[in-house]
Amino acid sequence: MNILRGRTALVTGAAGGIGRASALLFAAEGAAVVALDRAAEVEATASAIRSAGGRAVALIRDSSADEDVAGAVAFAVKEYGGLDVCFANAGISGGLVPFFEETVERWTEVLRINLIGTFLAAKHAALAMVPKGRGSIICTASVAGLRSGAGGLPYSASKAGVISLVQTAANQLAGTGVRVNAICPGLIETGMTRPIFEQARARGTERKIGQLNPLRRPGAPDEIAHTALFLASDASSYVNGQAIAVDGGLSTSHPVVIHRDH
Repeated sequence: MNILRGRTALVTGAAGGIGRASALLFAAEGAAVVALDRAAEVEATASAIRSAGGRAVALIRDSSADEDVAGAVAFAVKEYGGLDVCFANAGISGGLVPFFEETVERWTEVLRINLIGTFLAAKHAALAMVPKGRGSIICTASVAGLRSGAGGLPYSASKAGVISLVQTAANQLAGTGVRVNAICPGLIETGMTRPIFEQARARGTERKIGQLNPLRRPGAPDEIAHTALFLASDASSYVNGQAIAVDGGLSTSHPVVIHRDH
């Protein structure tokens, strides 16, 4: 359908999962894609796009390093003439660590990648978009950032920070034509969540994955990618500063089992 024909998109965390699915979908809809990840597998994402007849370049960079993000945006502008879409998707989970066992080091690492890296992508993308008078910045948050019960402590805090960042940045960019929105995925099978799925399969309880949401199933990266495509396209031209949950309905209740460890 070429929804993004003639546009350029930067996708971080594009080596797999939601990032790869989104990069492939953006390219299939006509965008030139700059795929960034610190993992070498990002090369496979760009190769798959080119093999399908699309345009893509892979950059093995750190999405939480200021100079790497600035360089990726500059590359997109130089290589493709501008930047229209930025999907700040890179993130890590930090694991499920009991409250009293959390460390400053773990918190710092999770916040650096999930929140500071997202800020850097939004900042540098906006600098390229504002002179054009339009652009879409999309950030991966999480239902864990909405309320308790869907992730570990630093992860949940970092994603709540992403939601606040989106709301604040949308207002900071008022009148520029640049939109900033977040997607809040529920349980999606990606490299980050794969241990959950593998453990369930090993126990023979795979059918229980996702049972807490009304759809009674986990989601797939493609389902998040299609929401990202909507936010990247003109179809969402009046959507700004929002955190959209794509979670099978999980965030309507966030049911949890509280484990007492103290």
